[in-house]
Amino acid sequence: MSYLILFILFLPFKLIGKLFYKKTGRNLLIQTAKIGDFVNVTPLLAHLKHSDVLISKTVLPLAKHDETIDTIFLIEEHKKSLWRKFRLAFKIMNCYENVYLLHPNSTNLFFASVCNAKNKQYLSTYTRRWYQAPLYFTATGTVEHSKNQLTVDDYLKLADRTLTWRNVPKHATRPLRKPESYPISLDKQNVIKIGLSISAGNKSKTIPAAVWKKVFDALGDLNCIYYVFGPQSEQVWLDDLHREVGEREDIVSLIGELPLEDVPFAISKMDFYIASDSGNVYIADAIGVPIVLIYGPCCIEEQRPLGNVLLIGHKEYEKSYIFEAPYYFDRSREEMFALSKDDLIKIRTFISRENNIS
Repeated sequence: MSYLILFILFLPFKLIGKLFYKKTGRNLLIQTAKIGDFVNVTPLLAHLKHSDVLISKTVLPLAKHDETIDTIFLIEEHKKSLWRKFRLAFKIMNCYENVYLLHPNSTNLFFASVCNAKNKQYLSTYTRRWYQAPLYFTATGTVEHSKNQLTVDDYLKLADRTLTWRNVPKHATRPLRKPESYPISLDKQNVIKIGLSISAGNKSKTIPAAVWKKVFDALGDLNCIYYVFGPQSEQVWLDDLHREVGEREDIVSLIGELPLEDVPFAISKMDFYIASDSGNVYIADAIGVPIVLIYGPCCIEEQRPLGNVLLIGHKEYEKSYIFEAPYYFDRSREEMFALSKDDLIKIRTFISRENNIS
C-alpha cells in the first residue's frame, strides 16, 4: 500500500515528464529475485539482445559477465529511503521504450509504473493484491501466471506471446566465463564428478544428511567424487553431513572457495549435479550438465530444470511456489525428501546410463 501512495506522490512528475518523452529503443527488465530466478530470465535477455536490468545484488557477479546486459541497477541501493527511490524513479522515467516486469512485488511495481515507456509488459501472479490494481493500470499488457505454468515460458511471453523455453536457451554467464585460476581438484580424471548443493537457502528445502547417505550408498560402486558447492555460510550443513557419513576422501569441499562468477565454470566441469531446488541446479541446467533434482516441497510444474534431468519427489508434498514460498511445512524434511528403494535405483540407473556403465 505504501508504494501506491508513493506512486500517487510521484504522478505529477511522471505526467510532466511524459511531455518530453522520446522513443529510445532501450529495454529495462525488472527481476529482483535470487540465482535460480535470474538464470530463468536469461532466455528473455538473450531474445532481447541488449537490456538494462534492475536486479538483486546477489546475482550481480553473474549479471556483470553477461553480454546481453548493459546497465545494472541494484534494488538494495534504491529502496532504503524515499530520496533513493525517487532518484531512481527520475533516472529511469523517460529512458526506456520497453519495460518488462518479471517479479511484481510492490517495490518493483512502483519502479515499472513510473516509467513512461510505450510498451510495458507486467507479469501478474497468484499473489497479486487488490491495492496493486492502480499500478497494473500503467501496463500496456499483462501475462497471467499460475502455479501450473512454467515461469521461464511466461517471462518470454512478456516479449512475444508465441515464445516458449524451447525457442531460446538459458545461460549462466554469456559467454561462459573461464576464471584465471580454479581448484585443481576439478580436473580429476577417470572418476564420475558429481556436484552437490547440500543447502537450498531455505532450511525446509534442504535435503537431510541421512538422505545424502542413502544416495552415496546407492552410488558406492561407481567411482564417484562429490564436490560440495556453496558459500561459507553453508559450512554448517557440510559439518552436519560429515557427522552422518564421516570424513570421506570422495567428498571434496568447495564451500567458500568460489566467487559466484566462477561457479558456472566449475559446474561445467561436473558430470552430474544432484540437489534440491537451489540456484546452482539452474546454473547446471543452463550449462547442460545432467541433473538429479530431489525436489521435496517445491512445485516442479512452475519451475524446474528443463534439460537432461531426473525428477525425484512426490506430488503430495508440492506446497512451495516461486511467488509463495513458505519457510515451514506440515511435514518434516525427512518425509518430504525421503527416497524409496525405487528412487535410489532410478538415480543409480540415470548416472550409470549416462556413463555407459552396466
